[in-house]
Amino acid sequence: MQRSFLGIEIGGTKLQLVAGDADAHITARRRFTVDKTRGGAGIREQIAGALPELMVLVKPAALGVGFGGPVDSATGQICCSHQIEGWSEFPLGEWLRGLTGLPVTVDNDANTAALGEALRGAGVGSNPVFYVTLGSGVGGGLVVDGRIYHGAKPGEAEIGHVRLDKSGLTIEQRCAGWAVDRKIREACQREPRSPLAQLTADADHGEARALAPALAQGDALARRILDEVADDLAFGLSHVTQLMHPEVIVLGGGLSLVGEPLRAAVASALKRYVMEAFAPGPRVALAGLGEDAVPTGALLLAQGASQ
Repeated sequence: MQRSFLGIEIGGTKLQLVAGDADAHITARRRFTVDKTRGGAGIREQIAGALPELMVLVKPAALGVGFGGPVDSATGQICCSHQIEGWSEFPLGEWLRGLTGLPVTVDNDANTAALGEALRGAGVGSNPVFYVTLGSGVGGGLVVDGRIYHGAKPGEAEIGHVRLDKSGLTIEQRCAGWAVDRKIREACQREPRSPLAQLTADADHGEARALAPALAQGDALARRILDEVADDLAFGLSHVTQLMHPEVIVLGGGLSLVGEPLRAAVASALKRYVMEAFAPGPRVALAGLGEDAVPTGALLLAQGASQ
């Protein structure tokens, strides 16, 4: 009989609990919207309410978790959440072991997504794999020989905090979703007749979602903004390339939904910043798992916990 596993994604806006098989294929899912006003306690209540049904359904061998914030992966203790209160120093691994009686592994969500993409997504067949998520923040994960690379505590592959200049400007300040939204708002004030300005006229956040349709209309403003964001990201990724030499860089998160225009712009800009000795540099790919990157990675973590 094939073994089954459970995976949990704990984010700032959504909570996903999944069951999956030994190949990390998702066989059942429970998805919830996070109520930030209820904090970590509210999310734990949702988890405690949904787990028993899934455990009866699949009789899992272990549980893996991708958490949206810094984690001590050795103990499963949360350092903090930058989005949801009530998580600081919470012993999540211990709590889940007490709740389920299962072996539990907890890791940062970007690391977990990196594992999913490396072994079941756009990174399959490549090694090493570097994953960058472009959403409410900018996070990263490095997978080498099929395993998440963990630096000395409390370090991880924190690409979002890589500086773009000596003033302290970071990739996150230029490439996070909120930063791109702000860039679009400011640009549209200067060019109010552009297709991008018309597409975002009624928006008070999430303006980056309009980039893809504006690009499809041939909007020059949208093209300039995309190229600027891609250039900043590529400059940061050039440091990753020259230090870690990943075979593939996978772009995930909400901004990656811009799709091929973003991928192509990052790939083109990256070549300008990588020294000739390392040409042609890593392949740049869009995430293959979409919303399932973290849950799939969590199932893979669970497999490791059960061994």
